[in-house]
Amino acid sequence: MRILVAEDEQEIAKAVKKILEKERYAVDLVYNGREALDYIRQIEYDALILDIMMPLMDGLEVLTQIRKEGIFTPTLFLTARGELDDRVAGLNAGADDYLPKPFAAKELTARVKALTRRRDAYVPSVLSFGNISLDSDRYMLKSSTNEVRLNNKEFQVMELFMRNPHHIFSTEYLMERIWGMESETEIDVVWTNIGFLRKKLKLLCADIQIKTIRGAGYSLEEDASCCKK
Repeated sequence: MRILVAEDEQEIAKAVKKILEKERYAVDLVYNGREALDYIRQIEYDALILDIMMPLMDGLEVLTQIRKEGIFTPTLFLTARGELDDRVAGLNAGADDYLPKPFAAKELTARVKALTRRRDAYVPSVLSFGNISLDSDRYMLKSSTNEVRLNNKEFQVMELFMRNPHHIFSTEYLMERIWGMESETEIDVVWTNIGFLRKKLKLLCADIQIKTIRGAGYSLEEDASCCKK
């Protein structure tokens, strides 16, 4: 499952990311409201954690806007503003829960699990496109005749493509999203993992492919000729 954390205090944001990754969530970090809105519009998340007081656009504005746009991802406000009026404002904006700082790690994970259980009611654990399915619980990529297991990074890349077919992702975006903004890993790790996934799709005789879009990046597309002799 993938969660967006929008928090302008970077140390807190990194701490939340570490807590959630221990629970096997994939976590994206942003540090202002404008960037949070851009990410939410592009990617389908399982849950959002938003700070209220952020630069460029506060959490209340972000949530109000995405609700107007029909995006109803379960949302938790994580903020130092714990007064009753702020809680009411957050809930009125469309938040599902509210956790004031400072917080205990166990309480944060319990509340996030509650949010994602709500999401589970309408988001399948198995994603499908073409003749391929991705089992998000088992990290298995499957066709009607075979299946292969993905490692953690391969899974995160494939999940992103499966949730957003036809969307073009740049190499830089994939690097930042999957390996993190602070990563010292070389960018060619993206090309390597794309190569591994292409081999596994070929092994499954997939009728979809990760296509290179020259000068732009990669996109998951149909490929009816993939398994023709």
